[in-house]
Amino acid sequence: PLKLLQPKTVPKRLRTSQKKPREPQLPRSLIKEIFRHFAKMPVTRDAFQIVEKCSDRYFKQLSDDLEAYSHHAGRKTVEAADLEVLMRRQGLVTDKMPLTVLIERHLPLEYRRLLIPVAMSGNRVMPCK
Repeated sequence: PLKLLQPKTVPKRLRTSQKKPREPQLPRSLIKEIFRHFAKMPVTRDAFQIVEKCSDRYFKQLSDDLEAYSHHAGRKTVEAADLEVLMRRQGLVTDKMPLTVLIERHLPLEYRRLLIPVAMSGNRVMPCK
């Protein structure tokens, strides 16, 4: 006797995407605005794409270095001292050019107040730690 043919059931796949999770990136508009501020001239699209790749690689390397410094110190969090060590190794901070001078030179007043302790009236030091 002939057996009736029945279709084989195929197990359903889970609907998870096969894509790798993307790393967070700086917004393109921010990179473009910063680069235009310093370049002060028109930039072609090809040149801007190269600038974008370079900035991504730079910040990736920067974060990896900061992670290594904090890990070497036996901590799980990155502190300001790690950033200062990194900037010293890059040659941005020296004995003649301390970090506070760079902050005063390049950051707006509201950020300076957050980063540099300043004595205020009433004998208070802002920001308090």
